[in-house]
Amino acid sequence: MSEKAFDRFVAIICVVIVLGIAAVFGYRSARIQADAGTIGQTDTQEQTSARLQTAAADRVVTEPETQPQPVVQSASLFMVGDALLHAGIENNAINNDGTCTFTLLDRVGALARPYDLRYYNQETILGGDALGARGYPCFNGLTAWGDYMLSLGFNMTSLANNHALDQGASGIEHSVSYWNSHPEMITSGTFLSQEEYDAIPVHEINGITFAFLSYTYGTNGIKPPKGQEYLVACYDGRVDELLQKVKKAREKADVVIVAIHWGQEYQTEPDTSQITLAHQLSDSGADIIIGTHPHCIQPVEWINDRTICFYSLGNIVALQYDLSRIEMMAGLTIQKTTQPDGSSEVCLKDIHADLLYFYYTEGTMTDHDVIPFSQIDESHLPDYKAVYEEYKPIITKMTDVVTVGGFE
Repeated sequence: MSEKAFDRFVAIICVVIVLGIAAVFGYRSARIQADAGTIGQTDTQEQTSARLQTAAADRVVTEPETQPQPVVQSASLFMVGDALLHAGIENNAINNDGTCTFTLLDRVGALARPYDLRYYNQETILGGDALGARGYPCFNGLTAWGDYMLSLGFNMTSLANNHALDQGASGIEHSVSYWNSHPEMITSGTFLSQEEYDAIPVHEINGITFAFLSYTYGTNGIKPPKGQEYLVACYDGRVDELLQKVKKAREKADVVIVAIHWGQEYQTEPDTSQITLAHQLSDSGADIIIGTHPHCIQPVEWINDRTICFYSLGNIVALQYDLSRIEMMAGLTIQKTTQPDGSSEVCLKDIHADLLYFYYTEGTMTDHDVIPFSQIDESHLPDYKAVYEEYKPIITKMTDVVTVGGFE
């Protein structure tokens, strides 16, 4: 190669080297600038996001704190009257093998079932099966009857009535023992000790506490053994004691229920003594007064704008005649409202009542069936519509707070 050609070759190589170096440095400079731009852009997005979040927070309206609300609880009560087991009622139910099959209250049991509390008055003492079924004047009922009422769902019964001592102290002992073996049934009115007599049990249903007391005017002249006056709760000569017990119950429970056996038999009007005592019971704190004994229905009264008094529900079971076969069932709702500060108020709502009819075959007095008038027809009671219209006004004679009907 000539010297001139060699010099040209070297010059070309140098140019290539310089261009390569320049390209490298140019690329790195561009990357740095790009990276710098990206960093600046990222910073701007973060700053923008922060500004947006701050603006959104400024626009948020602070929600007010949720305030505590009152708590409302309720319980329903179903009521029917005297279960007076004349011997024919039980004899009609006895099977060939000695067992009993009762069906006469199946319709009523179906109506009672939706209620939380289901009350009736057990007027015939369940004094022991060894005594057999006994009718008037000194009754005794078979424990199969108690089993039947339990099977229908009844869970509250009063035991203080004028037939409570029909089988003496031993009858009371057997009755209390039987009911104690069924804690699902709340009872009151007969006792095995002074401590039991003096106690005021408090029960609870759906968060509502209630006391249940049962008293009778007397026991048909039959006296308890000396020293055992506690066997039956009688208010005759001891009204102040009854009222004091109601006052104590008022302090312990949300609701005070008093079942009371009083009045004159076969009279559709309450007498002066019933009305006076009902108002005294209300003044002392009774909320619900359930009257039995007259064997016919009597009016309902709303007392002191707080107490409902059913002067007489009449019978639910008895082999009697005429007006004694017209019976009453009643229902109501107990409502308790508790405020956030812990204070509470109880009121009675949806007070309703309607009529039942005790059917049996005329002449033989068999085939017993207690039928709501809404299910009755001429085969059960001729001219039943006129009979219903005759007795229905008795329910509302003393108040308009009670609705006639309301049972399904």
